Amino acid sequence: MARLWRGGRGSLEGAALANGVAAHVLDYDDVSSPMRGHPGVAIWPALLALGDARKVSGGQLASAFVVGFEVIVKLSRAMAVKHYARGWHSTSSIGAIGAAVACAHLLRLDAARTISAIGLAVAQTAGARQNFGTDAKSFQAGQANAAALRAALLAETGFSASPAALDGGVGYVNLYGTGEDLSGQLGELGDAPLEIERSGVEVKKYPLCYATHRMLDGLLDLRAAHRLTLADVAGVDIRVSRDGLAPLIHHRPRSGLEAKFSMEYAAAAALLDGNVKLSSFLDSAVMRPEIQTFLPKVTASEEGETLMPRWAEVAVRCNDGTTLTVRVESLRGSTEKPLSSDEFLRKIQDCYDFGGCRIDAARFLDDAMRMDCGDVSDLLPVIT
Repeated sequence: MARLWRGGRGSLEGAALANGVAAHVLDYDDVSSPMRGHPGVAIWPALLALGDARKVSGGQLASAFVVGFEVIVKLSRAMAVKHYARGWHSTSSIGAIGAAVACAHLLRLDAARTISAIGLAVAQTAGARQNFGTDAKSFQAGQANAAALRAALLAETGFSASPAALDGGVGYVNLYGTGEDLSGQLGELGDAPLEIERSGVEVKKYPLCYATHRMLDGLLDLRAAHRLTLADVAGVDIRVSRDGLAPLIHHRPRSGLEAKFSMEYAAAAALLDGNVKLSSFLDSAVMRPEIQTFLPKVTASEEGETLMPRWAEVAVRCNDGTTLTVRVESLRGSTEKPLSSDEFLRKIQDCYDFGGCRIDAARFLDDAMRMDCGDVSDLLPVIT
């Protein structure tokens, strides 16, 4: 049995599923740019459930996370761009494989059983971007955790899978990708610097799709510098690098979940409110008349031949005839511009306040930062 973060206990797979859904439903979780997804939510719920049941140390959990992160990012570097463009939700469709390896590491499985865990994860891998803006998106993240945990536990018992499940002729890379050669990236697994240092974990400043964040940084800066209000603006034109709009499939959102995947809503809410936070995604906030009226005044387009390096340009057309422009390349919360400790703490507190939780954010952050000094059972009560 393992703890459910909202209280009580459940089966290991049930806890991984429920906690994974809860961790992703606000779309406020960490990001990996090479993955085009959220590595933390693909790994931590499964690891914490397994660690809780097996009474492992926080240091072992951290080690397992680094292993899973390494696999996710290396696999992503080999195939994620085209994989994501085809419609796969890489948080779940790539994340489940890395999470299975993380669980295998925590269980100290040998090479043969780890290979079987990978094959068993492939047997369950799924998740479609078409589900963005619905409850199914967070379910896909939870299901990835349950699948990864199930794969590792089955492998531990000797349950087998094909050793070519990833790169065989009818294996993962040919079915989910375009037949990419994985040997170059996977051959560098474990080489210094590890991906946790090389690409790092990016922390969202705003609780909606990461593809909006460069635009939001620029637009909010322009709003503050020129004391803009929504009433001052005739329209907003946004340009981003190639494929940068792929996840933003809702152009006229009618709910908070849809609005999390809408460039138009992000711009309108930022101009009206001067911020974008969890309360911005209440259905009632999305349906405000001034917001709905402004949505058609926002345009977004892609330019260039490649996604990387990513950038966004924002042009605000004001009612007085002037146009204000800004270009953003490095966004707040990225490895180039990490959030400060105070910003990170405010984000945690915003989550707890929005959920009506009486959890001490400062204590939780302090305990999490000292995870390697204790047992996972010491940290989980702070969450629950």
